Amino acid sequence: MKKYLAGLLVVVIMVSCKSKAVVASATTPTTYMKAKKIIENHYNNKNDFSTLYIKADAKYADEKQTQNVTAEIKIKKDEQILVSIRFLGITMAKASITPTAVGYYEKIKGTYFEGDFSSLSQWLGTDLDYNKIQNLLVGEALDDLKEGKYTESLVEHLYRLDDVDNENTKKTFYLDSDNFSIKKQEITQTAEGRMIQVAYDNNKVFNDVVIPTSVMINTYQKKGKTEINLDYNTISFNEELSFPYSVPNGYKRVIIK
Repeated sequence: MKKYLAGLLVVVIMVSCKSKAVVASATTPTTYMKAKKIIENHYNNKNDFSTLYIKADAKYADEKQTQNVTAEIKIKKDEQILVSIRFLGITMAKASITPTAVGYYEKIKGTYFEGDFSSLSQWLGTDLDYNKIQNLLVGEALDDLKEGKYTESLVEHLYRLDDVDNENTKKTFYLDSDNFSIKKQEITQTAEGRMIQVAYDNNKVFNDVVIPTSVMINTYQKKGKTEINLDYNTISFNEELSFPYSVPNGYKRVIIK
């Protein structure tokens, strides 16, 4: 469960050789667009909300174990993310994420973590911050595409953007040619020997907000790979949500060096 919570914080949770394929748009783009225009169209998509509630089936797998649980995800935009992991209706773990702090606890070993993104990123082998996790969950680009420099191409009915700013870190984004939503994104750090790939499927519209209902994540490191599938069953926007989080008495703190 400890490793599961760690992976959870990459998604907030971080798909095997059986992972679902990315479904491309059926319509071939009629015009070739420059990267700047593709990015502009992507951010023209409405994705404005104050709160977001998600209930999802979650499957986690690494080279040693597979787990199927239920995840309840609450987001107060740009302020806090709260994730509760349940098995057979029992809360087994919780994670609280803000722009400055990360915390989680899990029941099986009675442990908890409190810290920031720097120590957690080092431990997981994936650079994290609050915006990356929030964007990953709602189907937006992990990075702010307006801040980077990209080359554009067409690949299997998708617009492909490749970052050209960093030689060691390769970033690639695939966007739907009809609605410019993110279909897949990959970040590879060659020197560190690690990669994260996130694919999205089954977009649905809720009050003019488009959000994927299937999130498929693969992470690869020298020590092995991790897979997570999130299938969103319930989604609601702009409701009054509470974010209760407190570590139970008697739990032992985990120190990440």
